[in-house]
Amino acid sequence: MTTNPKARKSRTKRGPPPGQPPAPAETAQAGTAPRPTGPRAVPDPAPPARPTPQEAAQSLREGEVASPEQVAGEQDIDAIRREGLTGRQLRMARRVAQKHGLAPTSDFDAVRLLRAQGIDPFQRSNMLELVVPQTQGEAGRVQLPQTVPAGSTRLPSTEVSPAERRAREITEIQRDISRRRRRRLGLLMVRLAFFVLLPTFAAGYYFYRIATPMYATTSQFLIIQNEGSAGASPFGGILPTQFANSADSIATQAFLQSKDAMLRLDQDVGFKDHFSDPAIDPIQRLEPGASNEAAYGIYEKNVKIGYDPTEGVIRMEVIAADPETSAEFSRRLLDYAEERVNNLSRQKREDGMRDAREGFEQAQQKRRDAQEALIRLQVTNGVDPEAEIAAIRAQISNYETLLIEKELELAALLDNARPNRAKVEGARGDVRRLEDQIAKLNEKMQSSTVGDNSLAERAVTLQLAQADLAAADMVLQAAQTAMDQARTEAGRQVRYLTVAVEPVAPDQATYPKAFENTVLAFLIFAGIYLMLSLTASILREQVSS
Repeated sequence: MTTNPKARKSRTKRGPPPGQPPAPAETAQAGTAPRPTGPRAVPDPAPPARPTPQEAAQSLREGEVASPEQVAGEQDIDAIRREGLTGRQLRMARRVAQKHGLAPTSDFDAVRLLRAQGIDPFQRSNMLELVVPQTQGEAGRVQLPQTVPAGSTRLPSTEVSPAERRAREITEIQRDISRRRRRRLGLLMVRLAFFVLLPTFAAGYYFYRIATPMYATTSQFLIIQNEGSAGASPFGGILPTQFANSADSIATQAFLQSKDAMLRLDQDVGFKDHFSDPAIDPIQRLEPGASNEAAYGIYEKNVKIGYDPTEGVIRMEVIAADPETSAEFSRRLLDYAEERVNNLSRQKREDGMRDAREGFEQAQQKRRDAQEALIRLQVTNGVDPEAEIAAIRAQISNYETLLIEKELELAALLDNARPNRAKVEGARGDVRRLEDQIAKLNEKMQSSTVGDNSLAERAVTLQLAQADLAAADMVLQAAQTAMDQARTEAGRQVRYLTVAVEPVAPDQATYPKAFENTVLAFLIFAGIYLMLSLTASILREQVSS
């Protein structure tokens, strides 16, 4: 049985096209120089001469097998790929290779060529220096393998295998990385101790040892107004009340936090003198003879007032170095707030009542004038013109009735064929006398005068005076109603300050809260350090790129 001979497999590689130089990976010597581990690069002997384009084309036509040097260069490139270099490092390596006059075919080939030349492609100084300085000792050292004469003494070889060399280099790199990490960690701890721990320790020492204990007195009060009034209902004085609007509470809160309240408090109980006590620590103490602005700053820190719009309650906390003084300050401020609440609507109430009172007085005066005019007319006339006119009209009505009867009697007499002449003449005389009497009464009613006015004119004047009196009565009644309404509205606008929680002097210091303040100081300093560190890192990255 015969078998076909097996041909030995060999790797072939095409050369570059005619007219172009071959790639450095085909001409570089593999393993001519180890990978540099320090910042200073060691130059190697010059690489072997590259073949000319004609020779490369000829080898391509002949199907020449790739040399070991070319295969080693590809292996080096594969090893460089497995290192996991970033894109920024590869771009930096290409720029360094171009500055050193090399012609890499790729970024990985640039790293390989630089390492073959003994140049660290990731050293920062390579970005600014074109040639790495060399010492005299390094210039004279030969790194290429040398032949040993046959007759000389054979010594143990100092060369190691590529795997051992790679392992040694990796170990050195790992040691260098761990050393750098330890150095950076040490610097980080120093910075944290200087910028975070030391200030936090100083703040904690102040809160635990130096800060003066402060006592806080809390109180709560409400501002309410009347819902009813005694003028509108007999039960107005005992009707329930309701909360005042938020504007009154906000105005009261603003007053208690104002400089006016601080000045009154200092004038009454000596606010400045209390906080100028030498027993208070320098940070919380007010300097003797300080200005009102400085005292107001201390006042804002030690008098805290908050308004809850959902419940309508104003909460006040007054802080002082002595518990009794703190309670006294709180009581004084409550008195000031009550006085201000009473003055909130006083002007409006006074204006409404003054206008209503003036209108009522004017209506009373007009009604009195109309009544005096009517009485004067009645006295001047002596009798009531309307009554006199009514009497005359009654007489005229009676005489007219008699006249009608006499005319009917005369007509009955004249209907006879031979009427009695004496009776006819008597009936006619009665009719004539009745007509004359009626005419006299009418003339009396029209021409009866007192002074320059007739009886009818006097009656009209009297009626007008009575109408004026009636109108004055109506105006007076309306003024009385308006005055009652103004009094009711004034009663509804009255504000009352009701203290829900009375100020009580504490028996234990409230401030400072040492642990909470120390933790807060640590968080603040740590946040400041973190922001500064991030800013510095960003700036360093921008400058280096």
